[in-house]
Amino acid sequence: MENLALIESFSEFKDDKMIDRVTLMAILEDVFRSALKRKYGDDDNFDIIINPDKGDLEIWRNRVVVADGEVEDDNSEIELTAARKIEPDYEVGEDVAEEVKLIQLGRRAILALRQNLIAKIHEHDNTNIYKHFKELEGELYSAEVHHIRHRAIILLDDEGNEIIMPKDRQIGSDFFRKGENVRGIIESVELRGNKPNIILSRTSPKFLEKLFEQEIPEVFDGLITVKAVVREPGEKAKVAVDSYDDRIDPVGACVGVKGSRIHGIVRELGNENIDVINYTSNTQLYIARALSPAKIISMEINEETKKAEVRLNPEEVSKAIGRRGHNIRLAGKLTGYDIDVIRDGAEEDVELAEFSDEIEPWIIQEFSKIGLDTAKSILEQDVTDLVKRTDLEEETVIAVVNILKSEFED
Repeated sequence: MENLALIESFSEFKDDKMIDRVTLMAILEDVFRSALKRKYGDDDNFDIIINPDKGDLEIWRNRVVVADGEVEDDNSEIELTAARKIEPDYEVGEDVAEEVKLIQLGRRAILALRQNLIAKIHEHDNTNIYKHFKELEGELYSAEVHHIRHRAIILLDDEGNEIIMPKDRQIGSDFFRKGENVRGIIESVELRGNKPNIILSRTSPKFLEKLFEQEIPEVFDGLITVKAVVREPGEKAKVAVDSYDDRIDPVGACVGVKGSRIHGIVRELGNENIDVINYTSNTQLYIARALSPAKIISMEINEETKKAEVRLNPEEVSKAIGRRGHNIRLAGKLTGYDIDVIRDGAEEDVELAEFSDEIEPWIIQEFSKIGLDTAKSILEQDVTDLVKRTDLEEETVIAVVNILKSEFED
């Protein structure tokens, strides 16, 4: 039969899309049956024989021979006279198989058939990509920067699959150039229309967990378990680790000598400060470890409200809260408790807000960001340290200190 362009392209589709023979034949048959339904109303009585390797296609229509003038369905029945033009010895009641040439479907039908075939191939390809990446959700993945947009970076992997890393899935310090390789985790995979939408993330806690698995052999081997990870991407993270082998120090193994093991992870995350702590089921001890490096005097826990009141010496408060409050927020996320810090001897202190007549509110807010919201908490700090930890000028800090000294210490 005629080798039309449609048939000649079978092998091309098969090679380009890496479709196995059985799947390709199923797609082709589905496409042709759709065309037959449009032409004849039904395809149940058609046999389709396809050889995609050679580009051969045969379509046979099977009809039952009926007496002349008694045809009720042209598609499934044929008059005796017409049947005997095919083979002279046909009798009423016998089955007639007649080949249908592609050209009989009509030129428009053939063009539509080719377009339908291409669409089906792409749909199959996209479905396979979706299934492949769906299985990779939560796993580390690398791809190359293809295009940089304002709201996202478009990446391509080795197979040419498009992966998107939105701006909010990038670490603040991330800066990539076209052609550069990027690591992250496959955070989500969705089908939008027929096209898979693959999202890569570098801000997910799961990314840090997977980096631990990759970089630390004991974690990869299961000797050390990562129990929980919380992050403020690019700023600070806390990782709780545990080991069922008493001979292994999980924190020491993860950090390495002088931080040698964790250094690569910190560098990958844009110098994100990572605290690794020993996990424990003892709630008080777990909260105390989570607030490290601050040293706690005492603690009261309300299990019903999931709140913890932690008492510390004044000089330990800023350590517990951390720069811009990162430490206490992450400690709360890690342990699942709302942590309130109480300064020991706070009854002798004065809230910074009480000086609002003399100190601008925005300046008070700057000190509050680093956990300093009383007069004593500021006076106990070094001026140079306060300038480093806030966005305030040295002159402003000195002026505040002088106000507090004159008003509070008197």
